[in-house]
Amino acid sequence: MKALVCSAFGSLDTLEVKDIAAPSPGPGEVAIDVRASALNFPDALMVQGRYQIRPALPFVPGLEAAGTVAAVGSGVTDVAVGDRVLAWLDHGGLAERCIAHAGNVVRMPDAMSFEAGAALPITYCTTIHALVERAALRAGETLLVLGAAGGVGTAAIQIGKALGARVIAVASTEAKQALCRSLGADEVFGGAPEELKARLAPLTGGQGVDVAYDPVGGAWTEAAVRSLRWRGRLLVVGFAAGEIPKLPLNLVLLGERAVLGVFWGEAAKRDPARQRADVQQLLAWYAERRIDPVIGARVTLEQASAAMARLAGRQALGKIVVVQGG
Repeated sequence: MKALVCSAFGSLDTLEVKDIAAPSPGPGEVAIDVRASALNFPDALMVQGRYQIRPALPFVPGLEAAGTVAAVGSGVTDVAVGDRVLAWLDHGGLAERCIAHAGNVVRMPDAMSFEAGAALPITYCTTIHALVERAALRAGETLLVLGAAGGVGTAAIQIGKALGARVIAVASTEAKQALCRSLGADEVFGGAPEELKARLAPLTGGQGVDVAYDPVGGAWTEAAVRSLRWRGRLLVVGFAAGEIPKLPLNLVLLGERAVLGVFWGEAAKRDPARQRADVQQLLAWYAERRIDPVIGARVTLEQASAAMARLAGRQALGKIVVVQGG
């Protein structure tokens, strides 16, 4: 089978499409013939050796995929050969066939495309975990979304609206801002981190926002904390800007603000029942047209390395999906 292979940690341009042996499922595993897989920022970090998880070399990146079940290992009863499924993976999704733990595989609704199914697990599960389980976002509260036109940002706009929040989106270009408006963001603007608090003041009556969703890091994180109201909550989702920030903790103390880490992958392993419940909630919202993954680009497996570089450079709108098969 064809797969995108990382043979050494380092530059993304060293990734190669190679013919490798198709994997077979072990006990409790499911083999999936991949029809679509989506790229995520952690894929790039993993290939560069900068992620908290370092697979044994060589490995195939790719954290989420959708397709049809090709085979099941012993003890697997929830899915069968031929089922249309989506899955979240340790890695391996950027291949013609991948292996997933059975508990990480969910049947897709008939109306959901493979592309939408592949784009759902990582960003939307991260975001529902962040907004519901970590921040306890409530209807009527104000949610600030940084990096709002990216994969997790677009998910945060949609899930925030599904939860009844007022959503303020920050995105860097006119095209990205237009996308945020199309997703239902109530207010959208760009600008620099040092302008954030002043831009938010007239939109919040000078009080600040209830929850800030931060997948960007860098200078934006302190700016977001300064923009929180009394007992506001900051969600630390990632560091797409490339810099892990340091915070003056007096900002946390004086506003009784909370800084909340979001490590969805570990949370899903520790509470798999809650994770599967979250997926079912997302599928219900999808059926109700309250969420719909934004697919900004469709590429082939041969184009995936260059697409991953665009994603790492924060040039992507929504999700980039690698499409395979007919």
